Amino acid sequence: MSTITAEELSATTLLRFATAGSVDDGKSTLVGRLLHDSKSILTDQLEAVERVSASRGQDAPDLALLTDGLRAEREQGITIDVAYRYFATLKRRFILADTPGHVQYTRNMVTGASTAELTVILVDARNGVVEQTRRHAAIAALLRVPHVVLAVNKMDLVEYRESVFAAIAEEFTAYASELGVPEVTAIPISALAGDNVVDPSANMDWYGGPTFLEHLETVPVSHDLAHCHARLPVQYVIRPQTAEHPDYRGYAGQIAAGTFRVGEAVTVLPSGRTSTISGIDLLGEPVDAAWTTQSVTVLLADDVDISRGDLIVPTKDAPAVTQDVEATVCHVADQPLTVGHRVLIKHGTRTVKAIVQDIPSRLTLDDLSLHPHPGQLVANDIGRVKIRTAVPLPVDSYADSRRTGSFILIDPADGTTLTAGMVGESFASPVPVKDESDDDGWDF
Repeated sequence: MSTITAEELSATTLLRFATAGSVDDGKSTLVGRLLHDSKSILTDQLEAVERVSASRGQDAPDLALLTDGLRAEREQGITIDVAYRYFATLKRRFILADTPGHVQYTRNMVTGASTAELTVILVDARNGVVEQTRRHAAIAALLRVPHVVLAVNKMDLVEYRESVFAAIAEEFTAYASELGVPEVTAIPISALAGDNVVDPSANMDWYGGPTFLEHLETVPVSHDLAHCHARLPVQYVIRPQTAEHPDYRGYAGQIAAGTFRVGEAVTVLPSGRTSTISGIDLLGEPVDAAWTTQSVTVLLADDVDISRGDLIVPTKDAPAVTQDVEATVCHVADQPLTVGHRVLIKHGTRTVKAIVQDIPSRLTLDDLSLHPHPGQLVANDIGRVKIRTAVPLPVDSYADSRRTGSFILIDPADGTTLTAGMVGESFASPVPVKDESDDDGWDF
């Protein structure tokens, strides 16, 4: 394994990326090849893979075993859970989420790509673009992932023909463009043979672009949450009431986006009460400013009634507060989401009751048509919903803030996650729309 000094590591940028694709397209093998050829795995890890591979009668190490960590995954030869891997080169640090390809595990792709700045969508060069490819492209578009890589894998099985790669790249790029994906980079690879993963391929001299790793190391990372709308969801109110700190009242949480500074005027939502930041504690020490992902305790100049679930924001940059939320969602549960469905909506650190008032449309992945008022969404459906919440929520547009513009819907009976939603997101329909033909305290 190559050695990177602490100084070199601290000077590099961080890229979060996720892999996706249909089952057996080679995602885990690609990740294993990437880690192996970039010398990002330990010797004992490789030896363990070699032993397991040999016990199965395989001549070469099965690099997919480096990421398929669950016993069920190793036995079935598939990816079930999201496998996270952390590695680094001299140019960049990486957090990788290897997500499942099976349709029933699409919910895990939503989880893995929700914080990604780049999504890798694999296709088998023999099969081309399939329905699951379209579904993953749609999710990447919904989640507003800035960069998408189309990795056309198993080029060795189509004799490394340029025409095969060009046809797949053209079809996928056209489809992604309809979805509003801002950028697609197509790379022909063979994860099993190592072509164009870390080292350039001698078998595809017609390809003049970067290798997979070169692209990961050089793609711009421009999404800086420290310069977004400042948002602090309150997780806990700290009142030690000791002799040393008799009047201490702090509001603790992880900053979701933006930067907060001492002396800044802030508003607490949904109440709308205002105050000024009188202090910020970080790791027990006072600081003048704090920013995204830092866990802090904020002190205010006024005695304001604040509890878990409230949102502290700059007064000059406060989001709208509403009980009516319209969003595009990906339904991830086995049970359908129906009009009139009573749910819990979790937004930030607040969870409140809500009712699904309407499902205006469902997206058809084949032609991107919108089916109006389907009545329900089933597992892996993408559609529009209108939700009425029991109390007002301070929501951003997902386009403005991926953290405070997102939510999940929960089954109040058993706590099952039903749906992942993005506030205000929508698809344009490039083709004509198709036609498809109790008093319990939840009325609000």
